[in-house]
Amino acid sequence: MLYIVGLGLGDERDITVRGLDAVRSCSKIYMEAYTSLLSLGLDPTALANLEKLYGKEITVADREMVEERVDQVLLEAADADIAFLVVGDPFGATTHTDLVVRAKKMGVQVKVIHNASVMNAIGVCGLQLYRYGETISIPFFTEEWRPDSFYEKIQNNSRLGLHTLCLLDIRVKEPTWESLARGKKVYEPPRFMTVNTAISQLLEVEEVRGGSAYGRSTLCIGVARLGSDDQKIVAGPMEKLLDIDFGPPLHCLIIVGETHPLEEEMLEFYKM
Repeated sequence: MLYIVGLGLGDERDITVRGLDAVRSCSKIYMEAYTSLLSLGLDPTALANLEKLYGKEITVADREMVEERVDQVLLEAADADIAFLVVGDPFGATTHTDLVVRAKKMGVQVKVIHNASVMNAIGVCGLQLYRYGETISIPFFTEEWRPDSFYEKIQNNSRLGLHTLCLLDIRVKEPTWESLARGKKVYEPPRFMTVNTAISQLLEVEEVRGGSAYGRSTLCIGVARLGSDDQKIVAGPMEKLLDIDFGPPLHCLIIVGETHPLEEEMLEFYKM
């Protein structure tokens, strides 16, 4: 059996009782560290805290393993109970849907244990979940690569009066282009996009595209460390949020659409 277990958003204690029972029953535990991270990060002390609570040694599964060598995990799950831990909810990223499909094609049984994710916990800011449009992801810009395919999605949401949840890039164990060209991988230091960087890139895209999907005065909500004890939520015009220090990762951003009076009442608690 392959158990895909959601860990929630805060720290090692956010796992569900059912998830913890599954983890403790498994012979091997993997933790995916590619699509997201717990607010406590993956420093040795934090990882040790997970292992202490769960009573199991944890193997960190980075991007290369998740994308290139995950069949190894599935082969192990054909003969034993294996747990694959995912921050948030197991289906918060398409990577894990692909894992289930591959497992089923190999005849491996799969059991999913759900948990909170950014997709529902974001309701804490006061905007009603059914008033969100399509969620977008914002990648880090580089000198050579400045993708803006998300722009039309924001524009469509805006036309419908819907809010847009922006998930911000994380880069963990990413090889440098130079090392790939030489055939020997050297990895970049971990990077986590901030609300400030996301807004700067969004304003750059709006200046280029000129479709008035949003602007410097558009109401937005910056969120940091959602689900943790020190989460930070600040609402204000896009240009004003540029000056806010949101602190450590992970961050996300909401571009606010048309608001209901109850939403407006909640937003007052978070406005600058």
